[in-house]
Amino acid sequence: MNIDTYKQILIKYWGYTSFKPLQEEIIRSVVEGKDTLALMPTGGGKSLTFQVPVMATDGICLVITPLIALMKDQVNRLNKLEIKSIAIHSGLSAEELDNALENAIFGDYKFLYVSPERISTRLFLGKVSRLNLKLVAIDEAHCISQWGYDFRPSYLKIAQLRDHISDKVPFLAVTASATPMVIDDIMTRLRFREKNVLSTSFDRKNISYLVRMVEDKGTYLIQTLLKAHGSGIVYVRSRKRCKDVAELLAANGISADYYHAGLSDEVRDSKQASWTTGETRVIVATNAFGMGIDKAEVRFVIHWELPDSIENYFQESGRAGRDNKPAFAVLLYSPTDKSRLIDTIRKKFPPVEKIKDIYESLCNFLQIPLGSGKDTVYDFNIQEFVSKYRLPVIETFNGMQFLQREGYVEFTEEINNPSRVHFIVSRDDLYKFQVANESFDSFVKLLLRSYTGMFSEFVAINEEALSRKSALSRDTIYQFLVRLSSMNIIKYIPGKKTAMVIFTEERLMRKALLITTENYLHVKERYEERLEKMIAYADTEAHCRSVFLLNYFGEEADRCGICDVCRKRNELDLSNYEFEVITRSIKDNLTMSSIDAEQLVKMIDHPEDKTIKVIRWLLDHNKISQDKDHKLIWISD
Repeated sequence: MNIDTYKQILIKYWGYTSFKPLQEEIIRSVVEGKDTLALMPTGGGKSLTFQVPVMATDGICLVITPLIALMKDQVNRLNKLEIKSIAIHSGLSAEELDNALENAIFGDYKFLYVSPERISTRLFLGKVSRLNLKLVAIDEAHCISQWGYDFRPSYLKIAQLRDHISDKVPFLAVTASATPMVIDDIMTRLRFREKNVLSTSFDRKNISYLVRMVEDKGTYLIQTLLKAHGSGIVYVRSRKRCKDVAELLAANGISADYYHAGLSDEVRDSKQASWTTGETRVIVATNAFGMGIDKAEVRFVIHWELPDSIENYFQESGRAGRDNKPAFAVLLYSPTDKSRLIDTIRKKFPPVEKIKDIYESLCNFLQIPLGSGKDTVYDFNIQEFVSKYRLPVIETFNGMQFLQREGYVEFTEEINNPSRVHFIVSRDDLYKFQVANESFDSFVKLLLRSYTGMFSEFVAINEEALSRKSALSRDTIYQFLVRLSSMNIIKYIPGKKTAMVIFTEERLMRKALLITTENYLHVKERYEERLEKMIAYADTEAHCRSVFLLNYFGEEADRCGICDVCRKRNELDLSNYEFEVITRSIKDNLTMSSIDAEQLVKMIDHPEDKTIKVIRWLLDHNKISQDKDHKLIWISD
């Protein structure tokens, strides 16, 4: 392999003169035909590891991702670079799916993006072997593991692709975070021919991790941001708080805006662009904000409340300091946060019978008869659903997540699908139509001037833009499209914004609906373990924050020296080596028996003043305590 070839592609299409750490090694591995699991932190350039090598071949790359918004964003970016790409997801009609697959087979496309629930459909499996496939890339690969924090049953079906494609086509699985257990699980479930993990250190040496115990978070945030420099992100857990916090900051002279999934695509794009260019300094957002962020100079990421897992926290906080300059990741923590987070367990895990109630209500809402519905896609308005059946929103959403985990349904994010048009007559027949129907001539010319490719595929159009361009009303534009469609000149699919439900199995009778107790309890236990780890991170005053995070992902590290815990320890004026040696000596003595403080100081073979400093620090951080006789005892690791 000549790496210069791939560097030239990198420069030509993406404008970068060199690869980031690990990108080159992953590309080498893939080009050599090896199944590869790549662990790359947020902002590490995952997409280039499969985009660059495929550009050097005459074939196509199949990219599997659960994030429809990300899929559409990447396809748009690639097409702007004149790299032919196409997407297949649940928001498309059967005709669009068939058309897209035929184009991918015959149309010289380089990238075919597919949502995981589409992989196992008869239509897809019937055509995938005809693709000139050179690589299968699986994004968000942790979703395949039941040990992971975002398990999706549709990912389990990815491995069956191997039965339909050449065994020379390698799999590249990429993820930003995975524990050692999840890493092994990913390779097993994707049927890797041999274990092959490539990863960079998760250590972000430029990020100072801080936890701040505060009751009045609003006041703290205002005071902090008035003193801080640069731009950043404030993460919150609800849409309402998102707007409230942004308005609070703006009222106190801080340039701020809010962002969440409930906003239209246009509004979200506008808000993100304003923040990216620096017009808006602070964006207050739910975890919907993250996809496609390529802003390097983020100086701080602040979490208003505890996330429910280390994985989520690490990924979100990792959006700070991608330019490798000093940055801060701050977690605001109050005594009530812990109890509020623990209370989410109850909401997250509705009783099994309640989950069955939700399933039956869902089937009735969508009017699915028993034994029907398999592989059918339905528009789904959860607000309308819960209102009709008087169901609690959070419990219903979480109940549907369990139905998804058990493989009965797939529940997609809200998709904003633009209107699409496809000419179903030839250019010659269209010309004859225009001559015979003069009233349509100007409108057809407007369409052809405004968009390309409509004879070979469905093309997204914007009725508002056509209205502005032609001085016709939007309704007139719509009527023209509907009439052309009824005359079989075009296929017109009006745009809509909706979430979707895909029934991956036919509707079952209630008694046949299995929510396995083992699976239910297993998922609950894993969730509780992740919560406990997140709370332990927030609570600790004795372990370096960075070391805590890295250890969670199976990585050994020395203390960072710049987190809040390390800074307090630095005040002791002791080297890390001295502190560790004295602490180990104190622990060895106190685990044998309780000892009077003065006596303990004499027993430690180190300068008395340094030993006293360490003892005080251990007392302050609840590592040691005093018994009823005022003797010191070791109480914590």
